[in-house]
Amino acid sequence: MVLLLWVITQVTMTAAVIKGVVYDGSTGESLIGASVTIEGTSGVGAVTGLDGSFTIKTDGGDGAATLICRYVGFAEARVKADGQTPVVITMSESATGLQEVVVKGQRSGSSDNTARLIERRSMNVVNVLSGRAMELSPDVTVGNMLQRMSGVSIERNSSGEGSYALLRGMDKRYNYTLVNGIKIPSPDNKNRFVPLDLFPSDILERLEVYKSPTANLEGDGIGGAINLVMKDAPDRRLLSVHLSTGYNALFFDRDFLSFDHRSIATQSPNEIKGVSGDYGVTVADFTNKNLRVNSHRPLPDLLAGATYGDRFFGRKLGVVASIDFQNMHRGKNSDWYYRSSYAQNGVEYRTYNDARQRLSAHAKLDYDINGANEVCWYNGYLDVRDTQTRVSVNDNTESVRLRHNVQGIFNSTLSGRHSLLANQALTLTWTGAYSRATNETPDNAEIYLQGMHIATSTSAVRRWEHNSDRDWSGYAQACYLLKSGEKEYEFSLGGMYRDKRRNSFFNEYTFDSATGIEHPLVYGEDWTNFDQIDIVPREYGNVGDPLNYDAIERIGAGYVSAKMSVGKFEFIAGLRAEHTNQGYTLKFPREVDPEGYQSYTDWLPDAHVKYAIREDMNMKLSYYRAINRPGFFEIVPYSIITEEYKERGNPSLEHTIADNVDLRWEYFPSPSEQIMAGAFFKHLQNPIEYGLITEGQDSYYMPLNLGNATNMGLEIDVLKYFNRFGIKANYTYTHSAITTDKRSMQGNDIVVVKQTRPLAGQAAHVANLSLLYKDTRNQWEAQLTTSYIGKRLCEISNWLDNDIWENDYVRLELSAEKTWRCGLSVFLKATNLLNLPLVRYIHKGEHTDAVVDAERTSGGDLVERKERYGQTIQVGLRFKL
Repeated sequence: MVLLLWVITQVTMTAAVIKGVVYDGSTGESLIGASVTIEGTSGVGAVTGLDGSFTIKTDGGDGAATLICRYVGFAEARVKADGQTPVVITMSESATGLQEVVVKGQRSGSSDNTARLIERRSMNVVNVLSGRAMELSPDVTVGNMLQRMSGVSIERNSSGEGSYALLRGMDKRYNYTLVNGIKIPSPDNKNRFVPLDLFPSDILERLEVYKSPTANLEGDGIGGAINLVMKDAPDRRLLSVHLSTGYNALFFDRDFLSFDHRSIATQSPNEIKGVSGDYGVTVADFTNKNLRVNSHRPLPDLLAGATYGDRFFGRKLGVVASIDFQNMHRGKNSDWYYRSSYAQNGVEYRTYNDARQRLSAHAKLDYDINGANEVCWYNGYLDVRDTQTRVSVNDNTESVRLRHNVQGIFNSTLSGRHSLLANQALTLTWTGAYSRATNETPDNAEIYLQGMHIATSTSAVRRWEHNSDRDWSGYAQACYLLKSGEKEYEFSLGGMYRDKRRNSFFNEYTFDSATGIEHPLVYGEDWTNFDQIDIVPREYGNVGDPLNYDAIERIGAGYVSAKMSVGKFEFIAGLRAEHTNQGYTLKFPREVDPEGYQSYTDWLPDAHVKYAIREDMNMKLSYYRAINRPGFFEIVPYSIITEEYKERGNPSLEHTIADNVDLRWEYFPSPSEQIMAGAFFKHLQNPIEYGLITEGQDSYYMPLNLGNATNMGLEIDVLKYFNRFGIKANYTYTHSAITTDKRSMQGNDIVVVKQTRPLAGQAAHVANLSLLYKDTRNQWEAQLTTSYIGKRLCEISNWLDNDIWENDYVRLELSAEKTWRCGLSVFLKATNLLNLPLVRYIHKGEHTDAVVDAERTSGGDLVERKERYGQTIQVGLRFKL
């Protein structure tokens, strides 16, 4: 025992530990995967971890040694270590190495460190998700990526993918989307906000969320603005390709239903004939080939993409081009238990089958004329095709919907930057942009059955819809920088003008059974598939609906701002004026005003203060005023029956004005780490929300101004590394309140009462937690991510306590990647591993207690529906040169 204690003592006395961190001298970024060895030893050393740190245990001595640090593309560095003080190694790029190897430590707009640098240097409150973080994420679309950012929750589409972002509990209408800082139109057939599931994440360099916009940003971002920064030309040649496949577990248990969308007639009979409502349609005007439904197991998903970039002509011309393709099969099982406006026929079971293809391409050229003048030309194209087969079955009826939807966005932007005067004190920037968004849903067919036979009346409805948005935009800005001793002043003025034109088309035809009630068309006897059913159209379809309209929107804006830097303080204040002229013209007016216009001017001040507590710590305070405009579709006096409700427009809808205050403390322990805590407050005048309005026996779902509202909350964001391990976590608490009129029954009388509730879509609690792992020596990376969204209000009723809520929801995702030195890597992405149901319900009360044979939650609330999306597994290869 004495001998053992002596040995342990000697080892303890003679062992020494050398600790340190390695940085890129030109950028200050920590270098991950650098090799640090002790000179004169045979491989005694370590590899830097996620935070650039290393630890070396020596065999003896006091820890004094000469360390040799090597990293691809950097000059070898030698430093002395005394065994007591942590070593800081600063590396410089190798001039010769740059010609021979691909540099992996270069500063990149897609790196985590660049994302932290943008957050740190910005005057306003902004969050940034790097391209590298998106590459390692389990998600493959921007819509799903956004749920990882603090204060952001998402609204999912019918296949479970994140489609719209809700910033700080504000509905999707209260934020807007930019591509490289330019607002783009939406292909959505009803709204101006852009579906973010259109964008594959592979084409992005980074994702920026502005939560307190400044005067140079457009003013309709009460919740904030989302900027998609596309890949830029690299400093050196880049070639990256990826190929992957996957499967959705939903189709392990059931077949995938599809139909031949290639057989669809892209134009309605009235479009083909060039006439409106005076043309009587016949069976000969329609084809039934696209009504044939096929049942099969889907092929595995296919995802592929490539990026190439380089610089030419003495590095003056930068070129980058990317293309990305996704072919995926997704679905949903949805069980509908209760709807207050519909007769109940037991539980309605809905199965959704979505075959979705995404094709995206983007190219960017930038040319540095002489160091003071630069021009850039960007072109981006998106095409998303979704073919959906939906089957709804209850105790008495059944319906099948066959829908093929094509959405596209094209954007071309030419911009320039010019530095003038001594020390480039005056900077002029300009941008011209053309954008077009399209949405086409030809022959959206829904077939109705009663028991085993086709419904004899209203056997089917077939609808043709398409719309397009065209934008011409121009931007200009002048910025003058003045230095006086330690003080620095920056004065800016600028303006923008956008001319937007939208057209909307809608034709609908109703079909009845050709054999009538005397001889119902029975399945198995008269037909076995829907292309065999004998149905005839009613002679005149709905071709004069208010959804046939043209719309315009012209926005002119100008702003001035001033920025001052004094010591540790930075101040910026601005004033933006925006004039809106918005209107529509109905092509076939029906007892309504054929034209409608709204014109107004808003003055939008903002002020921001930033105090550098120390070099790595800031305090920011922001105020800004913002607006939200009604969508084109919302102010058109339309009326349409959707799959859930009757919808109606509201020509008297007013735009929303909001005052916003933000406070945030920021700490950056290292170039790649952050700890942030903040608070926000918003006061909204005339917020726009959708609500159910009952008139007689009908309920209408329509946009409404429902009084004033407040929205406030807290945010915490942490990103910290511990050598090989890391943690990324954020939490947002949001509280909103709006008081509106509600209807209530008192005996046999209907009375109006006041009720205070949250804003629609707002969840009180939103949290994300990611556990990170990176083994730089063996080139393994992994992360386990969980997301939590608390219960939130989904749909508003005009009846007291009859609103529909969504339960709290948890998702778990996993990703891992193994890389080899040749640039080849293999990766795994797994999403929605828990596959928990998404439950919508109505709170327990007197009005729900009377509902018999109802599905209820454990707390007694009345379940409206339950939905499951299934797990998804994806495996693939990536190669970078």
